[in-house]
Amino acid sequence: VINAGKSQHNEDQACCEVVFVEQRPSPRGWLSSREGSGELDGGRKGLYFHYWALFDGHAGSGAAVMASERLHLHICEQLRDLVEILQDPSPPPICLPHNTETDSADPNHMSYAEDHGEVLNDAVPQIHLEKAVSHESLVIGAIENAFKHMDDQIERERASQHLAGGCCALAAIYLMGKFYVANAGDSRAIIIRNGEIIPMSREFTPETERQRLQFLALLRPELLGKEFTHLEFPRRIQPKELGKKMLYRDQNMNGWAYKKIEEDDLKFPLIFGEGKKARMMATIGVTRGLGDHDLKVFSSNIHIKPFLSCFPEVRVYDLTQYEHCPDDVLVLGTDGLWDVTNDKEVAGVVMEVLTSYEPNDPCRYTMVAQELVVRSRGVLKERGWRLANDKLGSGDDISVFVIPL
Repeated sequence: VINAGKSQHNEDQACCEVVFVEQRPSPRGWLSSREGSGELDGGRKGLYFHYWALFDGHAGSGAAVMASERLHLHICEQLRDLVEILQDPSPPPICLPHNTETDSADPNHMSYAEDHGEVLNDAVPQIHLEKAVSHESLVIGAIENAFKHMDDQIERERASQHLAGGCCALAAIYLMGKFYVANAGDSRAIIIRNGEIIPMSREFTPETERQRLQFLALLRPELLGKEFTHLEFPRRIQPKELGKKMLYRDQNMNGWAYKKIEEDDLKFPLIFGEGKKARMMATIGVTRGLGDHDLKVFSSNIHIKPFLSCFPEVRVYDLTQYEHCPDDVLVLGTDGLWDVTNDKEVAGVVMEVLTSYEPNDPCRYTMVAQELVVRSRGVLKERGWRLANDKLGSGDDISVFVIPL
């Protein structure tokens, strides 16, 4: 259920797909399979994934629109090399051969060391040199790479496609019994199982990523353009306070300490403000997402993109580990929802609405999503949009997916 209905141009975008990942053909069979009609037939090997995603755009809807139409295709492309590996219970090979037809494992072919009579000295303790990599971490890597390729595509095509701005991205991929929830930005996902709330993401903001941002600024001070300091202070420092001691913290600190104020400390802090008002370089309130390649600090030539990460944090939920009832759901929402409604209140609405419908009624989940949007938007009164408790409603676009587990 999309949009609070308050904005003329909705910058929230959403996508919901079932995607078939076709195993990448070997080089020799490449042409014949490319000429195929693309319909499922006995000759196509592959697997399916189910996909839901929300894209919260800012400074224009261009990046959000493109990501909503393309991200799942990038995920599909990244998974194509993994089809056979994921379906094989043995550990993934560390190295893939060039040509799967000619380079198939030959038990008679010895390794280079054995062939050349190099035998490891028994006196040297045997160190296990191979790292075990799980199938799950392969899928996580594929999703992370897909986000990077999506960001690269937005950069390549931003001029020709008029892609303004950027977007936060939250995607849920259901593959082989597991949910992979990938978050880059300040949207949020929670699972509600048997009334219990299980967080499936965390928000990436200037406050939550303060130390990463400060560390980058310390390593590459040229990115600050002589306008900003990587240190954080509780407030702006006045020139008359030079020489005094003031509270500060750097990239290594969680707590605060006092330092003597120097000329350099009068620069604007890299991160300024608190909560939803916190801004990086006095410009942007999120630190991960797609796009924003042209974003600069107001009336300056300082690019902000080096500090923004397109990589998501991916959390995994194994559905095969639990018995689920029809009331167990995964909720995905843009920050328009979470700004005014907390996890507990969302869970309350979920339980309240679901119990008013028959367990086998498929529209019950849509009604939950609709109710979450309406309650977070509020009602238009004389003093603006108000929630039931008379607090201000969300002024943002609101998008919600409610997915039965």
